[in-house]
Amino acid sequence: MIKPSSLGYRMPAEWEPHVAVWLSWPHDPDSFPQLEEAEREFAAFVAAVSPSEPVELLVLDDGMRERAGMLLAGLGCDTAGVRFHLQEYADIWFRDYGPVFVENTRKKQPAMIKWIFNAWGNKYESLLKDNQVAYLLRESLRLPMLEPGIVLEGGSVEVNGKGTLLTTAQCLLNPNRNPHLGKQEIERYLEDYLGGENIIWLGKGIEGDDTDGHIDDIARFVNPTTVVCAVEKDADDPDYTVLQHNFDLLLGAKDQDGKPLEVVPLPMPGRVADKAKRLPASYANFYIANTKVLVPIFGTENDAKALEVLRELFPDREVVGLMARNLVHGLGTFHCMSQQRARPAAARPLSSTIP
Repeated sequence: MIKPSSLGYRMPAEWEPHVAVWLSWPHDPDSFPQLEEAEREFAAFVAAVSPSEPVELLVLDDGMRERAGMLLAGLGCDTAGVRFHLQEYADIWFRDYGPVFVENTRKKQPAMIKWIFNAWGNKYESLLKDNQVAYLLRESLRLPMLEPGIVLEGGSVEVNGKGTLLTTAQCLLNPNRNPHLGKQEIERYLEDYLGGENIIWLGKGIEGDDTDGHIDDIARFVNPTTVVCAVEKDADDPDYTVLQHNFDLLLGAKDQDGKPLEVVPLPMPGRVADKAKRLPASYANFYIANTKVLVPIFGTENDAKALEVLRELFPDREVVGLMARNLVHGLGTFHCMSQQRARPAAARPLSSTIP
């Protein structure tokens, strides 16, 4: 079989220009006990990102579309930049179940990768139907679709667009994903489909993360040579040792050219919890839009510190902190719920939307 990477396919870095961002409107009170508050936080994200890039938004029905439009209008959002799609889906974590958008660098054409979504190791039977979303969108997207045939979520991988990919052993080597595949076999899939010729394996994820350690709560590229890594200063915190280990692994890692990475510590917000459990709150779950970086904040003293770190690293983008304390009850925030579609180098202007 011909490898997609040998044909020129790769996953662009998130800071490369986008055609649009894909999202799914929150609706499930089992995921979001304070659903109205979660909707407002979600709407604030849409209102903030839509001036930067077009929004492709899944909604279940006309009633949800009307409610979403009302909430967005109340925030002063110009909904001309939001295109609604009536589509069946279970939860809002589009990055994990939706397609991953890649490009063919030789033909300067976009494509989509349809991984298998098994609800993070078959944890949630009611969410398994989200595995069908990419198939249901294929007709409207009208893009070539590649199917590797293995389980993988978009939030489990992070790329610099040059050949280096970050992930965690806790997730990708977990027997609840692809028990028939070993580490080297998984690495071949990452290279063949995402262009990840240089894989950096971190360890475990943060407490409360039901995804088994998704990378987008831990470490993120901010440019081809620089990574921010979440750190916890409180030695008594359960995340302290895990995050320090990941930080140390990054300090010893090399990029695709054999050069050390610049590793910048990003504070954690501290304990954010509901009555039953700790929630996976992390500033690393930011979303890089065309002109902005949208950062989840949680009303803790480290909010300002995290924003300061990211503003220094993104001097050409507006770094905006948006409250996500109700969204994180669903066990994710901005990066988990979004998926960018990059614009290939010779494609249409940024103001265009998908066909």
